[in-house]
Amino acid sequence: MSPSSSPASPMAMLLVSMLAISSFLTIAHGGNFYQDCRVAWGDGRGKIINDQLLILSMDKYSGSGFESKNEYLYGKIEMQIKLIPGNSAGTVTTFFLRSQGPAHDEIDFEFLGNVSGQPYVVHTNVFTQGKGDREQQFYLWFDPTKDFHTYSIIWNPQHVIFAVDGIPLRDFKNLESRGVPFPKNQPMKVYSSLWNADDWATMGGSMKTDWTQAPFTASFRNFNADACVWSSGRSRCSSGRSKAPASANEAWWTDGLSPMRYRRMRWVQRKYVIYDYCADRKRFPRRSSPECRRL
Repeated sequence: MSPSSSPASPMAMLLVSMLAISSFLTIAHGGNFYQDCRVAWGDGRGKIINDQLLILSMDKYSGSGFESKNEYLYGKIEMQIKLIPGNSAGTVTTFFLRSQGPAHDEIDFEFLGNVSGQPYVVHTNVFTQGKGDREQQFYLWFDPTKDFHTYSIIWNPQHVIFAVDGIPLRDFKNLESRGVPFPKNQPMKVYSSLWNADDWATMGGSMKTDWTQAPFTASFRNFNADACVWSSGRSRCSSGRSKAPASANEAWWTDGLSPMRYRRMRWVQRKYVIYDYCADRKRFPRRSSPECRRL
């Protein structure tokens, strides 16, 4: 038998199989700021340092922000962030998903700065069809300015889960059976920004931004979108809008909360929640928020 017709080695066959499988993958795995994101505003205040690190800064004249190049319809979106150290009162650092148009969907992480020595407030919210008012706010159990921590949004057909270093903070479930809209049809981009909101962000606006501390700087690294890219009016994950592809990572597509992860979330909510719209009867009578009723 000639060399040209000899059987392929097991290693060569494995390589060919891996290449064939990879050609069918329809989910985006990010991690490269040059490839996956662009600085959207800030007149030079936002800078991609290398493919893994991006810096946003803010001074008295402007903040800055960046966005993903792709839109996604479902996925697990992660970012490692190191927040502004020292006196960050009045500043807001964000990491969120948002669709276009007035009846937009949106899934928010917002980090509200504070005076030196006081903890950041982590503000979360979910908008569906232009309606928000689903705020939950938390303190963190660590100093988010000392090192990078991983902030995750898991978005699948049944859940929106907010997590920090793998620990869930909240789970916004699909309760369309109760008449609660759920973000499921509108593709969303990933955004991050740093901007001045001293009219409301810190202690209701009573603590203003100290511009002698400027420029304020937040650092971002290891952006990862294990997600379904939206292109030409459809998700590349499937021919429809609700079926997972064979190549989708089931860990996020089917992710809910296991009993252990649910207990960890309840621990966070017992110890670190400082505001929950479901408990605010003055703003929201129980009957107006059917998702707040226990299952």
